Amino acid sequence: MPSSRLGMLGMLAALPALAQVSNGSITTETKAQVTPRQHAPMRFRNVRSDGTLESDNWSGYAVTGTSFTHVRGTWTVPAVNCGLTPNTYSSFWLGLDGLTSSTVEQIGTDSDCNGTMPSYYAWYEFAPNAGILIDSVSVSPGDEMSASVGYSGGQFTLTITNENTGQTYSQTQRFSGAKRSSAEWIAEAPCCAGNGGALPLSDFAIVFFGTSHSTDASTSGPISSFGRKVLEITMAGSTGKDEAVASPLGSGGTNFTVTWRSE
Repeated sequence: MPSSRLGMLGMLAALPALAQVSNGSITTETKAQVTPRQHAPMRFRNVRSDGTLESDNWSGYAVTGTSFTHVRGTWTVPAVNCGLTPNTYSSFWLGLDGLTSSTVEQIGTDSDCNGTMPSYYAWYEFAPNAGILIDSVSVSPGDEMSASVGYSGGQFTLTITNENTGQTYSQTQRFSGAKRSSAEWIAEAPCCAGNGGALPLSDFAIVFFGTSHSTDASTSGPISSFGRKVLEITMAGSTGKDEAVASPLGSGGTNFTVTWRSE
């Protein structure tokens, strides 16, 4: 196991099981009423024998470093099979922090199952603050979303664009306590179940992440350019059964897929 991952294990083990998030939410009337899910830092389980991380709520890739100033990428909104997995939820996003810190500065989309009815929407969140619905950007299965989170002059700027419709949204604000110690591209089982843990994961089949780049104090480039600081994350349930699994990085070290396996 690489020494960097051994060090990461120590940091992760010191974290609380799951940071608490606000119960507040923003609702709006679009085609139907949407209540954004809440999101959380990675809930670490263990390091697998192949060196990948196992998590209760995240699957995808993260890179570690110092003083991150930018992360960007794209993903294709997956359709959810609500007949198979009613009352389940899935989030797809990129952001900074949350791997070994208690905040996450993030922007993304959800593909949820409200009962057997699918719901698709965009959101941003400065976790542990409440998530905010972005009702000016429509979201449909198959849409290509591009997004970025940047930091400059003590402020974060979060941007998301639906490349199919041209709709875009940007939010700039100060946020205290951010470590800027990691960047991520993640499929998440959002928060919160009655016990404070992750909600059941919607059957999203497969989601494609592309053009994934980030910049910290010493490195700027695709995921693979961070070398041994690249961490692959698999989502698994309490019994260790895989729930969502990331593929190896594709050509250029910038794209990958996450495949749904179970709730």
